[in-house]
Amino acid sequence: MTELVERVRRRLADGAGELTSASVAAAVRTEAGGVVSQDDVRLALTALQREFVGAGVLEPLLRDPDNTDVLVTAPDQVWVDGAGGLRRTGVAFTDERAVRRLAQRLAVEAGRRLDDAMPYVDGWLPGSVRLHAVLPPISPSTCLSLRVLRPAAHDLAALERGGTFDRDTGEVLRALVRARLAFLVVGGTGSGKTTLLAALLGCVPPDQRIVCVEDAGELQPDHPQFVRLLARGANVEGAGRVTLRDLVRQALRMRPDRIVVGEVRGAEVVDLLTAFNTGHDGGAGTLHANSPAEVPARLEALAALGGLDRRALHSQLAAAVKVVLHMRREAGGERRLAEIGVFERRRDTLLVRTAWRRVDGGQPAGAVLRQVVPAGAS
Repeated sequence: MTELVERVRRRLADGAGELTSASVAAAVRTEAGGVVSQDDVRLALTALQREFVGAGVLEPLLRDPDNTDVLVTAPDQVWVDGAGGLRRTGVAFTDERAVRRLAQRLAVEAGRRLDDAMPYVDGWLPGSVRLHAVLPPISPSTCLSLRVLRPAAHDLAALERGGTFDRDTGEVLRALVRARLAFLVVGGTGSGKTTLLAALLGCVPPDQRIVCVEDAGELQPDHPQFVRLLARGANVEGAGRVTLRDLVRQALRMRPDRIVVGEVRGAEVVDLLTAFNTGHDGGAGTLHANSPAEVPARLEALAALGGLDRRALHSQLAAAVKVVLHMRREAGGERRLAEIGVFERRRDTLLVRTAWRRVDGGQPAGAVLRQVVPAGAS
């Protein structure tokens, strides 16, 4: 059967058509030619479908709703991350070549190239799965990382019931949205930033139009006037790229009441702040940062990519964004709203001052309202 599998593998590798379960089955029947048993044909078909269809042996792990990441560090080391934290699975590849073949096939699906001349790849797969892979000799063996971006559709009530924040804090969040204050949700990877942002957008009044710019379609708030624009990477010829910055500019022409960037991570921060300062109140976005205090420095670095100097950035930021919401993933995998910060100007510098912190346990989050929400808005 090993020889049959290898012949079919070569046939599929040389073909130009789409790899589906039907095409794999047809190739097995053609190569078998009636000279092998039905049992061998079935075994070969099962093995090849795992290799050539979907994510192969990783497909069941990607479909598990509890998993957010699937990580391969060696043929016999496949890990998953999710609600229960990082853990090793019993899934294994036959050898290093099998991992490499899967990584290269997924790269093709993402419209990217992965070979000895280009030994790493970063791209998006159908179904909002982010692909990253590295080939030897950059790493000891082929490393494959698949991040599943599941739609963030929870509302604030569901997050409150789940313990992300308490009732008093929930009222603060609703008041921030009603007052049309621009805010940033910050935190590390997998901390729940997008989930919280989606829930907050669901509180926007239905007569206000939200135009959202994203890398992938994660945000799915319960809102009748939600319009999504998706960025696009360049193809293998290097053409066709559409950046977040391009889309922020397009969003300004789409009669938005609120502009949202799913994740601020580049020069688009310049256009976003410009939009916030030209009548588009109540905008929002997420940002990778370990704490609210780090947000100004992080934005300085991103603004520099867009040609905006430190002083101009702080001036724009002071007029545009009022609140920082910090999400944190705790040891047990739970995602919690850990801190609420407010921007505060000190001479020509903007700082983020802590207005409420979860661990303090003393000051209620409602006290934040008196600092950031105009009288009567809450």
